[in-house]
Amino acid sequence: MKELSIRAISGAIYVLLLIGSLYFQTGLIIILAIFGFLSLIEFSKLIRLKAYVQYIIFLFLYLFFWYICLYKTEFIGRSEAINILLVVTIFVNLILLKDLFTFKKIPLFETKRYITTTFYLSSGFIFMLLIANFQNVFTPLLLLGSFILVWVNDSAAYLIGKNFGKQKLFPRISPKKTVEGFLGGLFFSCVASFFIALYTETLNSTHWLILAIIVSVFGTFGDLIESKFKRQAGVKDSGVIMPGHGGLMDRLDSLIFAAPFIYLFLRIISYVS
Repeated sequence: MKELSIRAISGAIYVLLLIGSLYFQTGLIIILAIFGFLSLIEFSKLIRLKAYVQYIIFLFLYLFFWYICLYKTEFIGRSEAINILLVVTIFVNLILLKDLFTFKKIPLFETKRYITTTFYLSSGFIFMLLIANFQNVFTPLLLLGSFILVWVNDSAAYLIGKNFGKQKLFPRISPKKTVEGFLGGLFFSCVASFFIALYTETLNSTHWLILAIIVSVFGTFGDLIESKFKRQAGVKDSGVIMPGHGGLMDRLDSLIFAAPFIYLFLRIISYVS
């Protein structure tokens, strides 16, 4: 009972910090930077990267795109910079996804570790920032809706998998995940998307439904990829900063991986409409 209370309190603090920051653009930028930096510390320990270059790269990229968000479309080369980051990030994420299914170990865990710290983790937080400032308009409800979809998906997948799961989804990496849990998380995320569309008045219900599918599928992949990194490192959690939960990255791994795909979808519908 005590452990459950500790888990609830630390989880509530995390959620309140995130939701509270959504009311102020600068507050959200700072919270995402702090979350990103702490997650980078945890991830660097996972891949046994003891240097400091990855922190400098994160700080430079984050400040650069922060500047882009603040100064709107006046920045020359803004679209080109975002497009380059988007293409490279999705390419690296797809490589990690391929390695998840085809290799016992993720090769980038051993070599080219700056690639993973930059275009897997750091880029994930930058695209969260860009989602919340989509097309240089402060739209925090887009990011909040994405987080809600992640939370609904994870909670439903856990509860349904625990009570009804029989078919293992990826036993070699995450023995507790089940096909039934994944499908349950996907279903309830789709249900939640209807209410998000109804109460946020951001995107229409069809767009939020597609985002729910993107979040559920790529969020699950992100969770599995982080689980594989942890398995290679021989640890259960990415850190201990959140009592009862583990590390901060354990709570953010789904959206870290899904964020560039969410942003890509938002760009597509903005061009079409």
